[in-house]
Amino acid sequence: MSIRRMWLLCWLCLLCAPFAAGAATAVPSWGAPQSSAVDTPPEALKPGAWIWAGDDPALGPMVMVVSLDEQRGYVYRNGLRIAVTTVSTGKPGHATPTGVFTILQKDRDHHSSLYNNAAMPYQERLTWDGVALHAGGLPGYPESHGCVHLPTEFARRLFAATTLGMTVVIAEDGHASADAVHPGLLAPVDPTSGASIAALPLDDGQPWRWTADDASTGPLSLVLSRSDQRLIALADGREVGRARIVVPPTAAPRGTHVYVMGTGTLPVHVDGVPDGQLPQWQSIAVPGREADAGQTLDPALLAGVQVPPGFVDRVLPRLRPGTVLVATDAHVLPETTGRGQRVLDALPPEH
Repeated sequence: MSIRRMWLLCWLCLLCAPFAAGAATAVPSWGAPQSSAVDTPPEALKPGAWIWAGDDPALGPMVMVVSLDEQRGYVYRNGLRIAVTTVSTGKPGHATPTGVFTILQKDRDHHSSLYNNAAMPYQERLTWDGVALHAGGLPGYPESHGCVHLPTEFARRLFAATTLGMTVVIAEDGHASADAVHPGLLAPVDPTSGASIAALPLDDGQPWRWTADDASTGPLSLVLSRSDQRLIALADGREVGRARIVVPPTAAPRGTHVYVMGTGTLPVHVDGVPDGQLPQWQSIAVPGREADAGQTLDPALLAGVQVPPGFVDRVLPRLRPGTVLVATDAHVLPETTGRGQRVLDALPPEH
């Protein structure tokens, strides 16, 4: 072999080496690459499927609840469920511990020091002895060594949204409340302590209730359930008020629609709302509702809506441009919430 040919072969080997190394260390990707529609019931999600339409930290505190029984994880922002995902937790002999945890450490490109340098992308450590949230296999049943496996794209979004110290509750039947084991539309746990919270229904004949601390200045999120004829206000990660309302049958869009408050007012009268004080709302796009983006809420759809004046007096001073309103057919009453609850996302899409 000539010296020139040997030199050429060596040069080619050096040139290809980085690509070969990269192929050998390529990180796998797990789960669906895109979000399912917001109206997909959690129990209808196939292994690897998830729902997430974006996030805005300004809306309030975040908390995550992982149900070992359901093999699903739920994310709440300001007390409202904004995302859900299928997960895979610890297999027999490597059970995922239950309880209240906080995110101790974050590592975007983590590799295991215990299991053959296995890739654990978007790792968020919950214990110092190896339990974490991270992207991983999702066969539809518990198969991890104790960690909570997530779809890769969901894990990426969660990693970007969380902060160190954020609360994560891992719940299992017999070790947590039923609301935490089977989370509903509203957060079943306090975002700071992880303690169980249960929203109480209104008493018979009680038109509205307001429990917010007058000193609280956290932003409100509003949820309107057409099925239950209820309007619920959330702040600081939990419910602060609810009211019986009347939403007459109209041609209003069904399903889940998300609106953000603008700077103007709507020229329409709604019982209980002083004239000239009804905020203007603009639709935002969420998965499955992309065509909603930028549409202004039709004032005609609000005609005949009735809200108790006392509740309006509490809510209006707390509204700000950017406040989110979610209108949904999903139930919010305790006697009707459960495993069939639909996910909805009250947050603007990512830019």
